Amino acid sequence: MIDLKQVTQLVGELDEEQVMSILENFVASNPTEVDAQNVVGACQEGMAVVGDLFEKGEYFVGDLIFAGELLSEAINILKPAIGGGVTSTVGTIVLGTVHGDLHDIGKNIFKSMSEAAGFEVHDIGIDQSVEAFVEKVKEVKPNIVGMSGVLTLALEAMKDTVDGFKEAGIRDDIKIIIGGNPVTKEACKHINADAFTTNAAEGVKICQSWVK
Repeated sequence: MIDLKQVTQLVGELDEEQVMSILENFVASNPTEVDAQNVVGACQEGMAVVGDLFEKGEYFVGDLIFAGELLSEAINILKPAIGGGVTSTVGTIVLGTVHGDLHDIGKNIFKSMSEAAGFEVHDIGIDQSVEAFVEKVKEVKPNIVGMSGVLTLALEAMKDTVDGFKEAGIRDDIKIIIGGNPVTKEACKHINADAFTTNAAEGVKICQSWVK
C-alpha cells in the first residue's frame, strides 16, 4: 500500500526520481479511483509544503516552477487510475488565468485533473482579458468557466469578467468556478461566481456535480 505521507514529503522535497518510481509502482498495482484521488491529494499537499518553503525563503521561483512540472508529471502518470480511460466527454470547460495575473501552476493542475475526469478543457492561458473569456465562451459554448488567480487584484479581474459575461448575455448559460489563494466565500459572492475552491481535486468534484 502506498504511504501517502511519504508521497507528500517527497513532493515537498522535490525528489522527482523517487516520486515517479513510487507512482509508477502504484499505478501498476491497479488501484481504485478513490485510492488514486487520495494520492493526487497527497501530491497536492506536497505542493503546499513547497509553497510554505517558498514563503519562508528556503525555496525560490525556479523551485516553484519545477514543483508545478513535477505535479503535472505525477498527474499524467496517475491519469489511467483517476478515470483517464474515459473516452466520452462529460462536459466542456473554458479555463484561464484572469487579466493582471501571470500564475498558471494551479490552473494547469486543475486542467490535468479535469481532463482525467473526462472534461474537454479549453485553456486560454494567463493574463486573459474579459473580451478573451467572452469570445471563447461564445465560440465553444462550455458548461463551465474556470477562472484562476493568485494575486489579490485577480479578484476584481474575476468580477470584471463575470460582469462581461452578463453584458454579453451569456452569464446564465454557464456555471462559473473560481480558484486560487485569495478566493473566499465572500469573494465568490462579490464576484458572483457559482463556486470557489483552493483545491484542484475539490474543484473537479464541484464541476462533476454540475454536469451530472
